[in-house]
Amino acid sequence: MARYTGPKTKISRKFGEPIFGASKALQKKNYPPGQHGRGRRKKQSEYAIQLAEKQKAKYTYGVLERQFSNTFDKASRKGGITGEVLLQLLEARLDNTVFRLGIAPTRRAARQLISHKHITVNGDIVNIPSFTLRNNDVIGVREKSKSLEVISNSITSNASSYSWLEWNSSDLTGKYLNAPSREEIPENIKEQLIVELYSK
Repeated sequence: MARYTGPKTKISRKFGEPIFGASKALQKKNYPPGQHGRGRRKKQSEYAIQLAEKQKAKYTYGVLERQFSNTFDKASRKGGITGEVLLQLLEARLDNTVFRLGIAPTRRAARQLISHKHITVNGDIVNIPSFTLRNNDVIGVREKSKSLEVISNSITSNASSYSWLEWNSSDLTGKYLNAPSREEIPENIKEQLIVELYSK
């Protein structure tokens, strides 16, 4: 399973947002990393701004370059606003949904649970983090895995709820109801800049 394995705090500091979850380092050093992080930076070009937005989306959803490019191609072939469809496809990924439901504390932890066969979709074990969910798919925790400490701790501490997801705490299952609208997706991503970058 290909994934980003580099420094996480540097990425969060680069974008000034807790992309990989809350970080004390981001509060202590709220400026970009590197030798000139605190210095005055020259004005960024239009291309640099668009590229940074794409990189932020990639790191946020834990997708590598080729996967992201393929997802964009799929979004551009579908009807509707390309940027919004792109985010909807990223939100429909199984790893993202497991994280949103609160089964895992982070998207990275969600990918690990999926690849270790702890998660089911419509009753069948799925070990592909990029699996795309369809309307009314039911995501569950495998019977043997329900007692896992990481899952129970995450569910206990999670207070988030999303309008396009339904959670049943009694049997640890969630339902992906439908694709969310752009207003419902909480991520601070300017998807139009990504569309402009790929359309060059």
